[in-house]
Amino acid sequence: MTASSHVIDSAFLGDLFGAAKLRAVFADTYQLQCWLDFEAALARAEAAEGVIPQTAADEITRIARAERIDLAALRQGVNFTGHPLISLVRQLAELCEGDAGGYVHWGATTQDVTDTGLMLQAQAAYHIILADLRDLAAALAALAGTERDTLQAGRTHGQHATPITFGFKVAVWLDETLRHVERLEQAAPRVFVGEFAGASTTLASLSEDPERALRVQARLMADLGLGVPVIGWHAARDRFAELGLLLALLAGTCGKIAHEVILLQKSEVMELEEPHHHGKVGSSTMPHKRNPMGCEGIMALSRLARSLAPALLESAATAEHERDWAAVHTEWAALPEICITTGAAVSQMRDIIRGLHVYRDRMVANIDALHGLILSEAVMLALGEHVGRQVAHDIVYEAAMTAFEQRRPLADLLLADSRVSQHLTATEIAELLRPEAYTGLAGLFTDRVLAAARKD
Repeated sequence: MTASSHVIDSAFLGDLFGAAKLRAVFADTYQLQCWLDFEAALARAEAAEGVIPQTAADEITRIARAERIDLAALRQGVNFTGHPLISLVRQLAELCEGDAGGYVHWGATTQDVTDTGLMLQAQAAYHIILADLRDLAAALAALAGTERDTLQAGRTHGQHATPITFGFKVAVWLDETLRHVERLEQAAPRVFVGEFAGASTTLASLSEDPERALRVQARLMADLGLGVPVIGWHAARDRFAELGLLLALLAGTCGKIAHEVILLQKSEVMELEEPHHHGKVGSSTMPHKRNPMGCEGIMALSRLARSLAPALLESAATAEHERDWAAVHTEWAALPEICITTGAAVSQMRDIIRGLHVYRDRMVANIDALHGLILSEAVMLALGEHVGRQVAHDIVYEAAMTAFEQRRPLADLLLADSRVSQHLTATEIAELLRPEAYTGLAGLFTDRVLAAARKD
């Protein structure tokens, strides 16, 4: 068993906190390969513009593979020099044949490599998360469509409000999820920009021919699949902060949906239940338990992701002068974790929505539990046409409080009140107390969100 000191990398708990594909993006070997990819792409770009020999670029490209690097020696070098990259540059140069090693890292500075490397990792994670997010949106759309007309109690302040449909509730979740897709898509060109600017981000190392320097930069970024910076950004950390904030916001939505499922899975409510299979255990001591542990896990992931966003904000707000290594170190720790935890929240939420149990009979039973009180607004408005809204509110309020406290049907108390019965018949009151007749535009609004999802 590989030693680990963080739950994300735990051999037995790791899958609860992060998917393997996202953990792989932030693994040492992937990070190392991103750094090497930068060095190889830089050499190719410089060779294409006549800065270094083509033979040197070919050799650097051949050698720039993570499997060729002695990781133990690299670690020793980092510890001895106190520098994250110089040991790698030396190894790469030594492994090259001929004089090619003399052209490794030509004109670059360490942060060009590490910033661009982290951006490549972030971009890879972004594509994984965005794909899973689109899958979550599709699952929500399917659920909203299926449950479009399923009656459910609307709840405000944790109490019954007016009837809604479960499809309408899911459509609210979907609408929010679609905005996350839109935000991530819009942010990509701003965020995923590489860096090759040299020591103080002026690219002085290639400044003898400014146009050629810019062509090298453009070739390098095109090779790596990143945007070209307008100006150096070693001390401008807003891109990583923006990505982190968007991911934290996304994780918050996943946590909110998970919490809603938990609330609706309470034994006394039991309108929803996260996926359950025979053999899934809720308690080591109470065999009957069917706990919403998947949703609780998503809530934990959401909290962790949101807690990391302030660190990225702090780096963006406090980076000093033309370079600040404290900001970089913070991002190395915070950005991978926020990507992994948010990615896990999204993929786990998708799986829960796909397998969610919907107990429609319980939804109807819960609507009926207050014996008509959930339709008090409908009665008030109908009565208000005869006596005015505020007078009607006071009349229905009295009946509603008595109905609640004495656990009596609202209809009986309304019919017994001459202020009501002289204006509304028993048939009219019965019609007003039908929950399916008072879901408003729930179906229409759900359809509008589903139409937007189809366009996405």
